[in-house]
Amino acid sequence: MGAENRRHLGPKIAQAREALAKVPLAELARRSGGKVAGGSLVLPFFGTPYRVSWPKLRVWGPKGEECSEELTALLLDYLVLADGTPPEGRWIGFRELPHGNFYFRAFQGYTGDILVRELDFPSFKRAAKNLGGKPIEFGDAGFAFSALPLIPLAAVWWAGDEEFPDRAAVLFDATAGKFLPAEGLAILGRILCKRLIRAGKG
Repeated sequence: MGAENRRHLGPKIAQAREALAKVPLAELARRSGGKVAGGSLVLPFFGTPYRVSWPKLRVWGPKGEECSEELTALLLDYLVLADGTPPEGRWIGFRELPHGNFYFRAFQGYTGDILVRELDFPSFKRAAKNLGGKPIEFGDAGFAFSALPLIPLAAVWWAGDEEFPDRAAVLFDATAGKFLPAEGLAILGRILCKRLIRAGKG
């Protein structure tokens, strides 16, 4: 991450910490879908537990390491915006998210487009199953994943034929825009696709 991004994230993280320190830990857990354990909030991120200390709001990874500024900003953003709304169960594309249309082409480039460049249909399905994806009725193969407790997202593949190439996309629950801005949700989509490619080639 460059110096410009760090300058941008530092004040944002400080502002989020100040706001969240005023919210009781149990209320943070209720709003976010996390759990209170040992005076901290435990927040699953793609199935891996991360610990958010309270009231200092420092974010620690599964091996006890302090998280990067990008991930810290993302998780604190989620905690600031989360209000406990459960997922709606309706899938939408990135361009249907608030301000998503502006980022859509770039997002598709480093998510769905890279999936079909790096994987084929069988390896996509194998990777999704290996990562614990739950099958959904979408496309020729679709799998749902839990990025954060109240933010499910899905990877969907449409198999091509002689006329049309294979196509893939990352979809979000219709409530996702309540919990993170478009750039935060784009990070989740990027992380999911990187994991799928790694699992598909493993």
